[in-house]
Amino acid sequence: MEDSIFTKIIQKKIPAKLAYEEERYIVIHDINPAAPVHLLVITKRQIPTLNDLEPGDAELVGGMFVLAKKLMAELGHQDYRTVFNCGAGAQQSVFHLHLHVLAGRKFTWPPG
Repeated sequence: MEDSIFTKIIQKKIPAKLAYEEERYIVIHDINPAAPVHLLVITKRQIPTLNDLEPGDAELVGGMFVLAKKLMAELGHQDYRTVFNCGAGAQQSVFHLHLHVLAGRKFTWPPG
């Protein structure tokens, strides 16, 4: 599989505005934010989409939400939206699993 732009960011081949990093995840600020706060929680292991998850990935994916909660609390937000896009028809543009975490504005339902 070809390296995604996120893999290149993880490898420090491409710069990004880093919000957090640890062994399993990197968190960056979205370059095209849809809210005043728009973070991307990215797995360091390249998994193309939610459709490519295996049962053993449950802890990895759950950890993305725990990390989102921690980072939003540190930024002073209790109200936020989390979004996974799965596939091109759902507007996934980078095929490397990532969770959008948005805050700082009122959200409506249903989303786009």
